[in-house]
Formats: sequence, C-alpha cells, structure tokens
Amino acid sequence: MSFSSPAQTRRTFLARLTTALGALTLAPQSSAAEADKPRFSRDVVLEAAKALAAQPFSPPMQMPDALLQLDYDQYRQIRYNKEAAIWGKTRTKFSIEMFAPGNIFNYGIDISVIENGVAVPIGIEESTFSTPAGEIAELLAELDKVAGFRLHYALNSPSYQDEFLVFQGASYFRAVSRGQNYGLSARGLAIDVAEPTGEEFPIFRAFWVERPSARSENIVVHGLLDSRRVAGAFRFGVFPGDPTRLDVDATLFPRERLTHVGIGALTSMFLFGGLDAADTPDYRNAVHDSSGLAMQNGRGEYLWRPLNNPQNLQVSAFVDQTPAGFGLVQRARELRDFEDLEANYHKRPSAWITPKGDWGAGQVVLVEIPTRSEVNDNIVAYWRPEQALVPGTPLEFSYQLNWPDDSPLPSGLGRITRTAYGLKLFSDQPQLVIDYQGLPTKLIMDDISLEASISQGQILETQIERHGESGLRLFVTFNPEGAAMVEFRVQPRMAGKPLGETMLFRWLER
Repeated sequence: MSFSSPAQTRRTFLARLTTALGALTLAPQSSAAEADKPRFSRDVVLEAAKALAAQPFSPPMQMPDALLQLDYDQYRQIRYNKEAAIWGKTRTKFSIEMFAPGNIFNYGIDISVIENGVAVPIGIEESTFSTPAGEIAELLAELDKVAGFRLHYALNSPSYQDEFLVFQGASYFRAVSRGQNYGLSARGLAIDVAEPTGEEFPIFRAFWVERPSARSENIVVHGLLDSRRVAGAFRFGVFPGDPTRLDVDATLFPRERLTHVGIGALTSMFLFGGLDAADTPDYRNAVHDSSGLAMQNGRGEYLWRPLNNPQNLQVSAFVDQTPAGFGLVQRARELRDFEDLEANYHKRPSAWITPKGDWGAGQVVLVEIPTRSEVNDNIVAYWRPEQALVPGTPLEFSYQLNWPDDSPLPSGLGRITRTAYGLKLFSDQPQLVIDYQGLPTKLIMDDISLEASISQGQILETQIERHGESGLRLFVTFNPEGAAMVEFRVQPRMAGKPLGETMLFRWLER
C-alpha cells in the first residue's frame, strides 16, 4: 500500500478536481470513471495506520538544505497564493491554504481533499507560493510537498474568512474561537515527555480533508500519525464558533510496548505572573498563554493548579480514575492583566479536554520547564493511561476539545481568579493569597470554613474575607520548616460542600 500521492502539477490537480465536480460552481456529478475509483472512508486511514505499524518505522524524507537553511525572516517571505485556496471561489463555507516546508519544518507531508467520496491529492506548482527567489518556487513545485495547512471560515464576520485552525509541525495543531488570537497548541500524541531518555515526537504524515456541503457549518479532517514506536489514525470533526470545538476519534497501533504516552496533550507558555513573579524587570504585569491547569476528576471535584516557571524541571502527576475533563486555561481576560499591546495575551484561548467513554485509571500530568523567553513553549499537560500500549492491541480513544475563554464550572461554584504570594504583614512568615469570584451573593461568613493541608511543614493560620459581592479572599500562612518544596491543597466549604475550586499548588523555596 502506498501512502504518498504521485507528483502532479497544480494544473493536473485542477483538471482532476473539475472532472470530479463537473464544474466548480455546479452541483457534483459522478462520472463512470470515478465510479471505478476506490471510495474514501475512515477505514482507509485505519488500514494505512495498521499497515504502517506492521513495518519498521521509516523517517519522512528530509527537505533539501536550500529550504532548511532559510532563516526565520526568509521563510516568512514564502506565502501561499490566496488565489489558489482550495474551495476559495466556491459556495463551500471553508477554504484550505498551505504552508511550505523549510526552516524548522524539515519534512513534507501529503494532503488530499475528498470530493464526491474520492480522495484527490493536492499538488504544488511554481505559482502556489510567493517566494523570495524563483529557484525556491521551482524547488517547492518539484518536491510537491507541504509542511501543513490551515482552515478558513467566516468566524468573526460573515464577509471575511478567518484562519481558525492550523496543522503544522510534528503532530501539533492549534485553533481559535470567535474573538480570540492564537496561543497554546494541542498534539495528536505525546510520548516520553520529560523522560531521561528523551522525548519522541510523532508526526502526521498525511491528511485527508472532506469537502462539506455548501450549507455545512462543520468540516472533517483525517490524519495519519506515525512515529518510531506507534502509528495511528485520527478523525477530527471540526466545528468553528464560540467556542470552536473539535471531536477527536483516534486509534493507535503500537509497534513496541509504550509505557508513557500522553493523550489529549496540550502545550503552552508561562513566563511569569500571579504567584510566580518576573525574574528580571519587565514593564508588563504578566506574560503567559495559560495561567493554570484546570481539572474535573472522576469524583466530580473541580481542581485548579496555578502554573510556574520553575528554576528546574518540575513534573506533577494527579492520579485519577475516569477523568471528567482537564485543560490549560487563560483566566485573565483584561488588557490591564498583562499591559502588552502587541501580544494581546488576554485574547489567547484556553483548551478543555472532555473524554468520551471511560478512560480508566491514569493521571493528568503537568510538566513545567524553565524558560527565560516567551517564545519558548514550556508547559505540557496530558492524560497518561496507567495501562501500557502493547503491539497487537490497538488503543481506541475519543474526546472533545473545546477552545473557550475559561474552563467550565457549575453555577455558583467559585472560580479562582487570582493567586499571590508574599510575607504576612509585619512578619517573615510566607503567605498564600487566593481570590474567588462567582460565588452566591448571599453568604453567611460564619458558615464558611477553609480546608487547607500541606505536605511538609505546618499551616500557621488561615483567614477568610469578603471580596466584593460574589467573592472571597483566602489567606494561608505557613512555615515550610526548611523544606525546599511543599504541596498545598486549599478548599473553601459551606454546609459540608465545596464552595469553590480546590487549589493545588507546589511552593518552591525562593
């Protein structure tokens, strides 16, 4: 079985596409020749992944040095010709644009569109990309490969198709909802994150994009994933909106035993903010794509873990059974929270994973990597199944991935809006401050209690104060007693029930 499309020019592609449709602006009409072509279905991708897994891994073809040696600015000058956008001049509400290989994108992939149930490969010719030099355009046409693609849809205005979803690089993809700017990314699969042996990065070798009907508000993307020890078939049901939603169905075929895989993997950036102040002077109040890890565990408890930019690599594992959801969240939503007029961090999306079915036993893993630059993604979160993947036993899983402004919470359950660290007034005792908002307005303060625990040292004092009509401020004063690292668990309660999210926090000696 072959998984790469034959080389063809853009002219050939358009000719085949026209044949498939009868005419781009007319209703599709199948021909007798098309009737003989294999019909595309998800089984095609499943069989391709299964066949790949039965063979030793073959690395993708590396791109020529002429492309890899392009610096960042030179690579950015390679721009897709919008006149060549797939479905760009049709009644279809979606269109596709391509990314060229080069710079850090060191291998090419194949993309096909599904027209009338038949897969039609997308080809590249010299006019597909605007390039800084003619020889680059010739080389791209000769290679007939792309580095990824982006989907466009009238997300914010009916008169303009916004770019809202990108697949580019390894198994990374990212999306935005209405009114948002790009921020954190998702991954098809993570393997051996933060392991001493090094991380393995799966790639998407090929994509198939189904053409939706003229009235359809959603689109389907299929991806063929491959890596040294596993192959996989992915189906993404894509629903742009407020929020944008992806329904993900995947099947993995291990080549070897895998004990550390990350499902629903999310990658983000946290430089400073909140509990973690800037290490060097900065005019901004905070710099991050995400401010915390939110979770709803299998027992129904809502958890919040503020992010850190630590001095050393930190890995946290939150053991669970049948998780209800988790995600990396950007909770600060005002310009004044950041005071960055260019990056607009307050418009970055959150990402929330809702598992479908029973994911069994495992743990939500949070990896925090030291960084001194906001251009480096240093936060990773994912679900790590307890059970290992073994050859001959496919792993099937499904989840919904939303790109909202915040994580979902029941009405009346307080969300943590701010966390801070300092010393108790007139003392040298360290103190945590936690602000909650979204609580019922009629609260009797005497009925509220605070459950607080510490892994080492001791809690010296807790205090609860009103914070506006629907908020509380909690103070936790503690003594680490010489410990370099302390784990906190703090939860406000009333009448025996949680009043707000449970805050989990790892304090590190400063």
